[in-house]
This record gives sequence, structure tokens and C-alpha cells, in this order.
Amino acid sequence: MKKAYNFNAGPCVLPKPAIEAAIEALKDFKGTGMSVIEVSHRSKEWEAVMDECRALWKELLNIPDGYSVLFLGGGASLQFLYVAMNLLENKAGYLETGVWAKKALKEAKGIGNAYAVASSADKNYTYIPKGYEIPSDLDYFHITTNNTIKGTEIHEDMDCPVPLVADMSSDIMSRPVDVSKYALIYGGAQKNVGPAGVVFVIVKDEILGKVSRYLPTMLDYRTHIEGASMFNTPPVFSIFVMTETLKWVKAQGGVAAMYELNKKKAKMLYDEIDRNPLFVGTAAKEDRSLMNVCFVMAPGHEDLQDEFLAFAKEKGMVGIKGHRSVGGFRASIYNACPIEAVEALIACMQEFERMHK
Repeated sequence: MKKAYNFNAGPCVLPKPAIEAAIEALKDFKGTGMSVIEVSHRSKEWEAVMDECRALWKELLNIPDGYSVLFLGGGASLQFLYVAMNLLENKAGYLETGVWAKKALKEAKGIGNAYAVASSADKNYTYIPKGYEIPSDLDYFHITTNNTIKGTEIHEDMDCPVPLVADMSSDIMSRPVDVSKYALIYGGAQKNVGPAGVVFVIVKDEILGKVSRYLPTMLDYRTHIEGASMFNTPPVFSIFVMTETLKWVKAQGGVAAMYELNKKKAKMLYDEIDRNPLFVGTAAKEDRSLMNVCFVMAPGHEDLQDEFLAFAKEKGMVGIKGHRSVGGFRASIYNACPIEAVEALIACMQEFERMHK
């Protein structure tokens, strides 16, 4: 089997035990004689998986009482609309830190009065805004905690005078989170907690049911709370793999252990970028993401970009080409990315440097 170091931004690398469990479940799900993708979502075997997945979320993130955990379809992009539909009555504020934050704000503007409280667009989203004031009359304040395209991250849970909503698509489970500081957390699974096809939502029950607009049944969070995420047929395979992925996280020592490993991997790679004269990081150093390491060829070496991409591919590096909107390079080093992959990429960068001395 060809050796590949997977740095894809999503869908991304998954734990091998989760993939192996998924293969077995595709053949025979829990001794039912049926595949996991054909078993009834109303069966006791499947309901046990849903219960286990929900319990793992609550345990790993220490989610307090009064919060519901949902598993939905539609991707995080649909949650941009969900959030505004369910929470925006008078006015909402957004922290505009990148492409996805901007898209979330666009959807909210289509529902009502929403605006950017602060933005890093002036420097092409390469830093996290600081020193801004959150108005106390907002229905909610929305942040995107990690920005995959530009490689910036909000590293701490902020104190917020209004309900705080966070898109944590690409850094959930990568560090401990004080869920009690948030009214709602959501994200696509395909970065740290599973394959594409399912969205997680952690919502404080008491914030719901306060808007005056009509909420379509499927866009009302309360529908899915009451239906235990099975109002309609859930994305069973994605949820199964998510469950196996969370079991792996727990076996590694939980979110705290993931955080220590993620800090170590990121430091190794950023140290090499800062040392190597052929490369330069693109995000403000204090805001560098632990999940998405973005860099480019250093000034004077721009003509080597395609050569490095080809060289890295030869060495087994997969997915390090930067987002199509920005170019350069991006190494996504999510939870399941082993430290050996980071070491291999660093060795690749060092060998390329020696070739061009």
C-alpha cells in the first residue's frame, strides 16, 4: 500500500481504528446481518449508537446540564442560516475573521439586522481582531474559532456579555472548551470528529423559542431536540464513524491529551517554517492556528512553489496545496494526523532547502 501523509483540510485524516470499525460495520452491523448503511435508524442497535455518540460528546467536552447535542445534515453552511433563523430577533453581531465568517454573516443579513463588530479583512484575514467592544444589546455574537483558509485561530474561550455562538468546524475536540461560556456551538464533522455528512450542534436549551418569526419545522432546533436528532433519517454512516472517532479520542486521553499533542505538532512545523529560508508563514504569529498551518515561499523564491509541491507529492505528502483562493501551502494537522506525518513534512522541507542552497 502506498505511503501517504494526509494533510487534507477536510475531509481529512481519520483514526485508523475508526476506519477499521467502519469497514466491519459496513459488512455486518452489530451482528444484525445487515450493513450499517442499510439498518433501520429506528432499530435498538442504531439507537444505542446515537445514545453513545451523544454521551461521548457530553463526556469529552464536559457539557453542562441544560444543553442539547444534535446531529444534523446540511453542513455547517446550512447552520449559518439555522443560527439566524432561531436566534436573530433584533440585532446580531459577527466577528469577521475569514471567508466562512463572512459567509455566516451574509446569511444572517438575509434574515435581519446583522453586522460585523470587528473584521480583519483589512489585512486579508491574516490576524484575529483585538480590542473591540461587544455591544450589550445584541441577540447574539457569532465567532468562527478557527479559520482554515488563512490559518488563524481564537485560542481561548472569551467572556461575552451576550449569548456567544461559535462555528467550531475545524478545531472542535482539539483543545478543552468551557461550553458554559457558549450559547451555541456548531460545526461540520469532517475536520476532527468524523467524515463529511453530519453536523454537530451543542445548544443551550433556554435560548430557543424567543424569536417572533415563523420557523420552518426542519429549521427549528426544537424539532431536532424533541426528535433526538431523528426527526428525519439521520446520516447514519457519518454518525457511526463519528462515534468511533470520539471513542478513539477518549482512548488517547481525551481532549486535554489531544491539545498537548496538537501544540507539539504545530510548534514543530512552525519552528521549521520560521527557520527555513525558503518558506514564510502567512498568519500573525500570536494568532497561528494549531489546526491549519499556512505558509508560502519566501520572497525571492516564489518561482519554486510548483517545484516544491511536486517534490512534496513525490515524498508522499497529500493535500498541502493552499486553498485555491490564496495559493501557497497548507498543512492541516488535525487530531488524527500523527506526529510522524509532521516529521515527514519537516524532513521534506529540509531536503528541499538543501537542494536549493
